[in-house]
Amino acid sequence: MVFIKRVYDNFSDNDGYRILVDRLWPRGVSKEKAKIDLWMKEIAPTNNLRKWFSHDAEKWELFKIKYMEELKEKLPLLKEIKKIENNEKVITLVYAAKDENRNNAVVLKEVLETKN
Repeated sequence: MVFIKRVYDNFSDNDGYRILVDRLWPRGVSKEKAKIDLWMKEIAPTNNLRKWFSHDAEKWELFKIKYMEELKEKLPLLKEIKKIENNEKVITLVYAAKDENRNNAVVLKEVLETKN
C-alpha cells in the first residue's frame, strides 16, 4: 500500500517505510524530525523539469506527462520501491511541496499503482 505525505506533517507509525522522493532536502526539517528511511532523490524529477514546473498549477498536466516519461528511464528505481512495498506492506512517499494535489509524489504514486 502506497501513501503520500508532506514532510512537514507529523510522523505516524502508520506511515510504514518512509521514502523521501524530492531531489533537494526539505528546508527547515532535521533528519531526526523527518524520520526518513530512504532518500531516493534519483527518482525525483530532473532539475530542468523541476525548475520548469515551479509548482505552477497551469503546467500540471504537462508536468505529469513529462515526469512519467522521465520515470520510464528509472525502472530499476521503481522496481526497488515496489520491492520495499512488498517487504514492508506500507510505504509513504514523502515530499515537501505545499500543493498536496499537484506534486511529483502524486505522479509517482499513480505510476507505482499502475505497475502491479
